[in-house]
Amino acid sequence: MTKRTAAKYKIDRRMGENIWGRSKSPLNKRDYGPGQHGQRRKAKLSDFGTQLRAKQKLKGYYGDLTEKQFRRIYAEAERVKGDTGENLIGLLERRLDAVIYRAKFVPTVFAARQFVNHGHVTVNGKRVNIASYRVKEGDVIAVRDRSKQLALVLEAVQSAERDVPDYLEVDHNKMTATFVRTPALGDVPYPVQMEPNLVVEFYAKN
Repeated sequence: MTKRTAAKYKIDRRMGENIWGRSKSPLNKRDYGPGQHGQRRKAKLSDFGTQLRAKQKLKGYYGDLTEKQFRRIYAEAERVKGDTGENLIGLLERRLDAVIYRAKFVPTVFAARQFVNHGHVTVNGKRVNIASYRVKEGDVIAVRDRSKQLALVLEAVQSAERDVPDYLEVDHNKMTATFVRTPALGDVPYPVQMEPNLVVEFYAKN
C-alpha cells in the first residue's frame, strides 16, 4: 500500500465515513474505528467535537490540506461578500487539483495533487504545476498530450464510481474541462454530508 493510499484510508477510518464514496474504502467492510477499541460504542460528541469533526472531514476530503492552508482559505471566504460557508465550498472547488479530480482525469484527489505538481496539466494553454492554483469561470483545463495515455488517467475516465458535476463541461476525448461556474454547496457531489456551517461556527469560536 502506498503512502498516499494509506493516508486516504486513514482519513476515512478516522472520520468513520467513506468520505470519497470509493468501493475500496475499508469502511465498506468495517464501519468502526481502527485499533483494538474501535468497536466500542461511540461517545456522543460535544458541540465543539461536532464542529471539529465537520472541519476535519471537509479539510480531509480535499487531500488532507494542512491546517494553515485550510485556515487561509477560510479567512478568504470570510472576507468575501455572501455566506461564508458557501464561499468556502466555492473556493475549495476552484482549486486546480479539485477541478482535475471532478473532471475525472484522475481517480483520487490525492492523485490530482500529484498529477498537477508533476506538470501534466495546462490552464488556458499554459502549463500550471501548482495544485492550489485557483481557476476562474471560463478557464479551460487540459491534460497535456504526453500525459493522456497514462494508466491512472485511463482508469479514472472509465470509472463508474462518480459523475462529472454540471458546473464543469468535460470532453474526455480531448481531455479538456471548462470551469463553467463556481458551485454552491448543493451543486457539489459529496458522497457524504458536508456541513460548512459547522466549520464557520468552529472558527468563530476558536
